[in-house]
Amino acid sequence: MKRYDLRPLKDNFYSRMLELMDKDIKDGENAIFLFEIGDFTHIQKSADEIYEAGYTLMNSIKFNEVDWTIVVKKVKPEPRLVEEVQEESDEDDDDDDEE
Repeated sequence: MKRYDLRPLKDNFYSRMLELMDKDIKDGENAIFLFEIGDFTHIQKSADEIYEAGYTLMNSIKFNEVDWTIVVKKVKPEPRLVEEVQEESDEDDDDDDEE
């Protein structure tokens, strides 16, 4: 397990994070990345970048008031499942109007 402080990169840490995962982390090994929270968009974007690059996000936690930490494992992520929601028909609403 290796820890990387990406806070000095401010908003431009995504490519460096993926570079470190690719070149510095062995298969099956974990990496801990520390970055600034900013307006919270970095949190979701980092999770998306990790998934799209083929790694597994193990944990994502607030480190302190201004910093965020993610733990990433260099293994293929499980596929995301999408649930289908069935819409109720309008016929159910019409039944209430009848007396």
